[in-house]
Amino acid sequence: MKIKLLAIESGLMALGLRKVTSHLKTIHSDVQAYFLSSGNHLSIGKAFLLKKANSDQFDASMIRDIAEPLADADILGISSYTNLAELTKRIITEIKSINPDIYLIWGGVHPIMHPEDAILHADAICTGEGEFAFANFLDAYIDGRDYYDTKNFWFKKNGEIIRNDFLPLATSEEMNQLPFPLYGENELIYRPGKGYSPITVKDHIQNSGLAYNTVWSIGCPYHCTYCGNTKFIENDKNYKKLRHPSVDYLVGQVKDAITKHPHISTVVFYDDSFMAIPKRTLREFADKWKQEINLPFCVQGVIPSFVKEEKFEILVEAGMNRVRMGIQSGSDRILEFYQRPNKPGLIHNAATIITKFKDHMIPPAYDIIVDNPIETKEDVEATLNLLYNLPHPFTLNVMSLRILPNSMMERQFEELGVKIDKYLDFAYHAPTVANIMVYILAIFRPPKWLFEYLLKHSKPFTEKQPQFSTILLTVRTLYLAVRGFHHIRSIDFSLFTGGIGWFFWKSRIVKLLRANPKKILAPKKLAEST
Repeated sequence: MKIKLLAIESGLMALGLRKVTSHLKTIHSDVQAYFLSSGNHLSIGKAFLLKKANSDQFDASMIRDIAEPLADADILGISSYTNLAELTKRIITEIKSINPDIYLIWGGVHPIMHPEDAILHADAICTGEGEFAFANFLDAYIDGRDYYDTKNFWFKKNGEIIRNDFLPLATSEEMNQLPFPLYGENELIYRPGKGYSPITVKDHIQNSGLAYNTVWSIGCPYHCTYCGNTKFIENDKNYKKLRHPSVDYLVGQVKDAITKHPHISTVVFYDDSFMAIPKRTLREFADKWKQEINLPFCVQGVIPSFVKEEKFEILVEAGMNRVRMGIQSGSDRILEFYQRPNKPGLIHNAATIITKFKDHMIPPAYDIIVDNPIETKEDVEATLNLLYNLPHPFTLNVMSLRILPNSMMERQFEELGVKIDKYLDFAYHAPTVANIMVYILAIFRPPKWLFEYLLKHSKPFTEKQPQFSTILLTVRTLYLAVRGFHHIRSIDFSLFTGGIGWFFWKSRIVKLLRANPKKILAPKKLAEST
């Protein structure tokens, strides 16, 4: 029996599919992983200005080219995010037209968020964690047993939809039993006009730079309405509790990846709530990381209420050189709408703690959501004032508000009678004075008089106003250049993808600079200043 799995996303991380594939390989010999990276063919300019999702960039001939090599499988599993659901549906339709008998399973975020939509296009969908659920399904399917009662799955049977309950969430002990996620084991990637071929080191650098991307802990204690975690918590309230495999498992996983790809020079953790991990566990992690990995690492999942100076001291000493924290808005009204916990002064206090480590880290990145249709001028000004008064330096991850279908936020806007285009790309921002100011504040703090002048002209994107597309693109490009400079001076090339990243690796520049850090203005080690 031939089993193929396809990940459709904007890069090559696809951690869920990598976990499932690795586990299935332990129980079945013929399992092959395929990857379709939807955005790596776009230039920076196109990515900044593109209004519609990247799925619109695939014409009918490309869809056919993507589908044909997959259609000879007995079982095909596809994993994708909601923003690529329309592309996924087009691929599914094409595959089914080639081979109507293929058993097609759709997993990933979209079937979890909107199962009623996903099941219309597949024979089955995975509505929860897939590692153990898919294995349970496969055991029954191969043995010829009834598989229609498999938990975490919905099925179509004789025109009816079977909606099964959920498995208990995987425990930390069960996570330790899983093999390491598939990585560097003859995965295939789609190349436009060339079909599928083995993923190379160049492909990884094209999509991830010189970084290894992973997730250690799963779960989030918060219930922010713009986030897909709200659906996961709705399905099982225990999702609010953090779960993770042991430190030894994590260290072993990273060591395995480095053995396969020596170009890895930093590790990026995409956990939702990394800083919520107990201090005792972080201490164990820091000690073993320093001893056995000794690479810089970035923590993406930082929630302001979990920012503690003692945790930062532990992690910075171990090699943490970059963090990303969610701010979202400076308006209490908007944060309340997002159901984002925010005590008075919380964001500023958290940023102040992070800034204490500025000599040892790349400037922190703060998440900001713009282009919210219910924002007033007062809300916009509150965000700009917050950014102006935050301790510098910092950078920003600016995202326009986009709604996940069937989410809590979608229901919020329906109740308000507000319509929003679900198919706009989150990287597209309205070219307004307010959005231009957001990027300016990520670069430098302008004089007070200039800030006040621009603040008067800052309006919500829903109000009629002049549009400044060229200025926005120019400022965003400058913002990227400044961000790149901070990485270069910190000997961190994780953001440099494609040919630039390849050059830094092949020329051994990273290794040479790390051997002689005094040659440039690299951040100090914590011990050097204490």
